[in-house]
Amino acid sequence: MIKSLLPPVVAHQIEGNDAHWQLQIPVDYPAFTGHFPAYPVLPGVVQLDWAVRFGCQQFGYQTAVAQLEVLKFQQLIQPGMQVSLCIRHLVEKRKLQFSFSAGEQRFASGRIAFATPEVT
Repeated sequence: MIKSLLPPVVAHQIEGNDAHWQLQIPVDYPAFTGHFPAYPVLPGVVQLDWAVRFGCQQFGYQTAVAQLEVLKFQQLIQPGMQVSLCIRHLVEKRKLQFSFSAGEQRFASGRIAFATPEVT
């Protein structure tokens, strides 16, 4: 099991309910080990983990996800790439809409839904 490590943040910007991170993907990031030896790619589960962790830190959610929606992995992220993670906070719906991209190239996208807190 790979311990969750966040990649280095090159830049971070917030505009209302939108947050943007420029991430540098380390060549020696642990998730590349064995995935795949001849052609290393960043596993989708790691991308999802990053979206959850960055989004929860920014918008104050606990990392307990209730549901994933419209999750898509379009292209591969490889060692040494620089990618943008954009997250829109859909406040009324308790959801985070995320995408990983670099210019016109789209790597992954989806929505993360969080449970409504119980009132005691």
